[in-house]
Amino acid sequence: MKIRPLKKWRPEAKFLFLKKTYGNTAGLKANQIKRLEHFYRRRIPPEFLLTLELAREICRLSREIRRQIGILVNRRGKVCFVIVGDNKKIVIPHTGEYRAAPGRLKGLRCIHTHLTSETLSEDDLTDLALLRLDMMAVISSNPEGLPQKIHVAHIIPKKFRKNPYELLPPLNPGNLDIDCLALIQALEDELARVNSGHEAGSSTERALLVSASSETKRQAEESLAELRDLARSINLEVIASVTQQRKKSDSRLLIGPGKLQDLAILALQEAATVIIFDQELNPSQIRSITDQIELKVIDRTQLILDIFAQRAQTREGKLQVELAQLKYLLPRLVVKNTAMSRLTGGIGGRGPGETKLEINRRRARERIAGLEKALFSVTKQRQQQKAKRSKKGLRVISIIGYTNAGKSTLLNTLTKSNVAAENRLFATLDPSSRRLRFPRDVEVIITDTVGFIKDLPNDLRVAFRATLEELEDADLLLHVIDISNPRYEEQIKSVEKILADLNLQNTATIRVLNKMDRVSPQTGTRLSRKLKGIAISARSKVTLLPLIDEMQRKIENTSGQLTTINEP
Repeated sequence: MKIRPLKKWRPEAKFLFLKKTYGNTAGLKANQIKRLEHFYRRRIPPEFLLTLELAREICRLSREIRRQIGILVNRRGKVCFVIVGDNKKIVIPHTGEYRAAPGRLKGLRCIHTHLTSETLSEDDLTDLALLRLDMMAVISSNPEGLPQKIHVAHIIPKKFRKNPYELLPPLNPGNLDIDCLALIQALEDELARVNSGHEAGSSTERALLVSASSETKRQAEESLAELRDLARSINLEVIASVTQQRKKSDSRLLIGPGKLQDLAILALQEAATVIIFDQELNPSQIRSITDQIELKVIDRTQLILDIFAQRAQTREGKLQVELAQLKYLLPRLVVKNTAMSRLTGGIGGRGPGETKLEINRRRARERIAGLEKALFSVTKQRQQQKAKRSKKGLRVISIIGYTNAGKSTLLNTLTKSNVAAENRLFATLDPSSRRLRFPRDVEVIITDTVGFIKDLPNDLRVAFRATLEELEDADLLLHVIDISNPRYEEQIKSVEKILADLNLQNTATIRVLNKMDRVSPQTGTRLSRKLKGIAISARSKVTLLPLIDEMQRKIENTSGQLTTINEP
């Protein structure tokens, strides 16, 4: 008996059986489905947009089923997606494995039919820009179902153009050799040159800021200005900002679909690499936005967490930030499919077991539990330190205030120390304590704390619980206010709201009006009366004398024994 040799296994053969037709396939005959799936077997020469034979097959079948048919083709000429729409449009499916990096296109071109002689529609051109496709092509057909003209558009990397795309002259079905690869390479080279010009500066990322607020225009602009300061504090280059006033935010996209399209086009023209929303995005909104726009998308909370992650120096600070990050990311851990599933082993296995998503979530929960345990031990250490201070009768003064108000500078000037103080948001994350001796031989502990901010992320507040607990034992709070900041009133309200949340609103407090050297003397005097505070310049020790006297008076009025220092 003659044994037939086994055919050589081709790796790509596996994928032929896994390919499916996307979109509106309801009501199609089995033969039509099979013909659609057969498109996956076709190959297009790299220099061709598509072949005449494939164009005829697509048009013929599209006319037969009275629906638009589209294909997504990679640069090797392989059909990666086959899509069926309705009589007016197709919907491009999620193409997560194809991501457009800065200065690069997606690596896919879309070719689809129109049932009329219509050219590229507005939806076609929007999809081209949103998804950063290599090309968008439309095949118009005659009543017999034969291709007539093929209309092609591609992205142009030039700034200050009304539209980010260019339309090519209509192609005849018999002349489809347009040297596709060379054209795409030229476009990407130009995109790379545009990006390289931007990257020549100090920033590595270009940020586009977005606000969709129901607040007044002034409030929205002030919040966006603070977001801009936050972005610049970690060396992001802010290239533009977009605002939208809405009575009610969109539950799916936060901003309107039309606004999102405009945002995507602006990001393309300005070569943006990240989009930052001023409002917190829920997990479903992040997924919906990133499905439509090929850029990194973060919100205000994640930006603040990233800043904290960069600035934390001590072990405690790093633990606190990591805990906050994990709690924020846990509900946002998603996967698109179960391809990474692990099979349960042994007897009684029931198919796909623990998915990659479940593994990631379990590991995140385990890490959160470990971090909370480590921070609990930190809390115990702090309690021991408090007990030692209490035995010595030392009073505690805590410096609080909005971020970048000048807290660390004030501590340095009062105690002649050298705590890091920079003119940027959240320059100080790790609390610093120093001894301070008053003129009347009274010694206290004075502590610099992490700066507050509007809408401080709750996860971050919980993570920094051990640090904020220091405020509970403070005998006096110094509320440092930057009176040169035009938003000082909103900053005061934000700080006092956090104090109220911590049940510290009844703790003795002195309002310290810092940066008086940046305002006129009349303004300083007026604000001192209005805010019932003491105007100072934290860099000038002379201006601190009234503050020091008031601090000692407040401390001496507190109950309990004070630590005095006897002169030798």
